Amino acid sequence: MLVKTFSSAVHGIEATSITVEVHISTGTRYYIVGLPDNAIKESWQRIESAIASIGYRMPRQKIVVNLAPADIRKEGSAYDLSIALGILAASGQMNADRLADYLVLGELSLDGAIQPVKGALPVAIQAQQDGFAGIILPAVNAREAAAVQHIDVLPVNNLREIVAFFEEAEKIAPVKIDLDQEFLRHVNDYDVDFSDVKGQENIKRALEIAAAGGHNVILIGPPGAGKTMLAKRLPTILPPPSLQESLESTKIHSVAGQLHARASLMTTRPFRAPHHTISDVALVGGGSYPQPGEISLAHNGVLFLDELPEFKRAVLEVMRQPLESRQITISRARFSVDYPASFMLIAAMNPCPCGFYNHPEKTCICGSAVVQRYLSKISGPLLDRIDLHVEVTPVEFSELASTVKNEESSAIRARVVQARQVQEERFANSKAIHCNAQMGSKAVRERCRITEDGKQLLKNAMEKLGLSARAYDRILKVARTIADMESSTAIENHHLAEAIHFRSLDREHWSG
Repeated sequence: MLVKTFSSAVHGIEATSITVEVHISTGTRYYIVGLPDNAIKESWQRIESAIASIGYRMPRQKIVVNLAPADIRKEGSAYDLSIALGILAASGQMNADRLADYLVLGELSLDGAIQPVKGALPVAIQAQQDGFAGIILPAVNAREAAAVQHIDVLPVNNLREIVAFFEEAEKIAPVKIDLDQEFLRHVNDYDVDFSDVKGQENIKRALEIAAAGGHNVILIGPPGAGKTMLAKRLPTILPPPSLQESLESTKIHSVAGQLHARASLMTTRPFRAPHHTISDVALVGGGSYPQPGEISLAHNGVLFLDELPEFKRAVLEVMRQPLESRQITISRARFSVDYPASFMLIAAMNPCPCGFYNHPEKTCICGSAVVQRYLSKISGPLLDRIDLHVEVTPVEFSELASTVKNEESSAIRARVVQARQVQEERFANSKAIHCNAQMGSKAVRERCRITEDGKQLLKNAMEKLGLSARAYDRILKVARTIADMESSTAIENHHLAEAIHFRSLDREHWSG
């Protein structure tokens, strides 16, 4: 007898519905075909034990399982449940009438319990698009999948519940969530706030500009100056994510298995801070079975690289292309996978190995050659892609001891949101551009016009600092953002001057 059940394969961050065909005939062997990986080939022992544990029998006949389409590689243990149901239905132990209405996924334990799986959200989205009445999956993943509307999400804890459901002996209540309420309730759930930061008003100003235009930032300063503290608070002043951005981020974290148990939507912007020992594959994604890297997990949020010169040079250089294109393509001999990577980069570094080069009070013990060698660990092309270079100086005792209440993140965010709204209106006809940092060269020429005096000011800065053409565009983008924050339609000279000021690492005194 032939029975068909349905499951799903995740490729990149998109899912493809898979037909699981089970045929039982005369014989004694078990075959599974359709490009399964080892986890699927080993499913036989898990399925046999799970079926026996709920009081059913495993057929002692020839069983052929085909995962169609057969030219797509299938990975992971999420097919256990659909294969088990197919075997029970094909052997006449279970009613098969409603199997075609549901997409089923879950890993089986030996006692019939169902373990959580990765990628529940993209699977649910695809199931809804393919017209399934519902999706049956582990209870732990149910709230994640319930973010998809107009499809029944049925949570199950063991194989016995599912068999009883298809036998119509029991009902399973679908999980429902109020998407708008869920989204709005947690949209500002941050544990940190800019009001915690004493002093550093010029750094706060730089980060506000960065947030307003989506610009990349590098913070240079001695140990203990507050670089990490400031960086961790950047997400709190970014505009709240839209529902679409929240779904995108949740899909990526779902595929990577990074969502918390029983989580639903990611309602705050991601903040990823990998250690400097990270490999290039872990940063950009890849592996034998490609997975999203840190730059994709930071999509729609912030990627923080602390102690930037300590990262391997090869690791930093692989970020150059994603910083421009805002996506990463993982290519293999037989396929390629695209992951989104639209993130804000914020990096922090000491100015030299001892950390006190250009310190106002302490003496640097590093020679000029040592400082130059330390700074040269970061390539010019990578620095060109960072819009704001910000010098962080130590906070004075009087500021640390001050009891004056500092401005809260919510007040800063309100100004950032206002500047972003100006940019949304400006780029309303462009699907690829949402903020100033995303402008290409053509858009910069059209949207960042400056006066003759401004051109002369920028020309003098270019010649003195030896800036590249890419740095020229970056200055104009930052100046455009500063003008937007002041609700100015034109880029004035003081906007340009402030943007040029944020090119610290291009200046001569940083050459060692």
